[in-house]
Amino acid sequence: MKNSLILFSLLLGLNSCSQNEIDSSIDNISETNFKTTENLNNEDFPIGTNYSNSAIAIQGAYNQFIQKLRKNDAISIVAQVDHSKNANSVGLELDYTRIVFFGNPTLGTPLMQENQLAGLDLPQKVLFYRTDNKSDILLYNSVSYLRSRHNLDGVATLDKLSNALENLVSDVSKSPVMESAIQNVEFMEGIITKESNQDFETSYATLKNAIVNNPNLSIVAELDHQANAERVGLDLRPTRLIIFGNPNLGTPLMQNERTIGLDLPQKMLVWKDEEGKVKVSYNDIYFLAERHVIEGNKEILDKISTALENLSNAAAGK
Repeated sequence: MKNSLILFSLLLGLNSCSQNEIDSSIDNISETNFKTTENLNNEDFPIGTNYSNSAIAIQGAYNQFIQKLRKNDAISIVAQVDHSKNANSVGLELDYTRIVFFGNPTLGTPLMQENQLAGLDLPQKVLFYRTDNKSDILLYNSVSYLRSRHNLDGVATLDKLSNALENLVSDVSKSPVMESAIQNVEFMEGIITKESNQDFETSYATLKNAIVNNPNLSIVAELDHQANAERVGLDLRPTRLIIFGNPNLGTPLMQNERTIGLDLPQKMLVWKDEEGKVKVSYNDIYFLAERHVIEGNKEILDKISTALENLSNAAAGK
């Protein structure tokens, strides 16, 4: 009887899904049953994150999350990345780890109007993963992290964003949302920015071509924050994000500490400031390693750092 009720509830929410997604959801009915959760220490989670220890098995929580996003007309799903599947594609193993990027420009654009660099941490993203102890976790960047990193005090949509994320995550996990022990970082901490010698369009095109022409890299998504702002009647200077990755380098970091999947794949932001200067910004991989307490992997971190430096130099015409 219990499984019949679960099946009925799932089918009610599957009207907008493809047949493959319906089949996948039905296959995972047993995973939507409530499960025993362990007590977790908030000191074990990265700086500036919120988390929920899901009472529902992780695949079921993920399916429900995607369905809720699709039903909300104000939200667009930008990308879904299956880190485990990508790991398998290069002969590596990684337990369940998936991330979804999604955005609401009505809430996100005011953050970038205050500080365009906030576009490096937008759109929003939630990481779903299973720990070595078989806990199922939903993890996302806290509003405190965004506020402190990008100096967003006073931006009215921050509280709305915070409430929306908390309600969405707690609803699908059937568990409360908790805060990591440390919430704030320094202003612009872990962000590397270079001024470009090229105009905006050339800088972005050069960056994209450099990624496309690298056989080790794959573009996951491109996001034009300015165009999205215009669609909801808001103004924003040219601000464009490209998301890309290399599972050969990213997977070992996630094998070390699963939470770094929240900051993978890599991202680069090309933007024009109020003085008309074009800039290229990205996350310092060593900052991310410190944030997620990555131990070892120095050779891989060095390779990623060099790759990001080369790509940003190409975009900046240096």
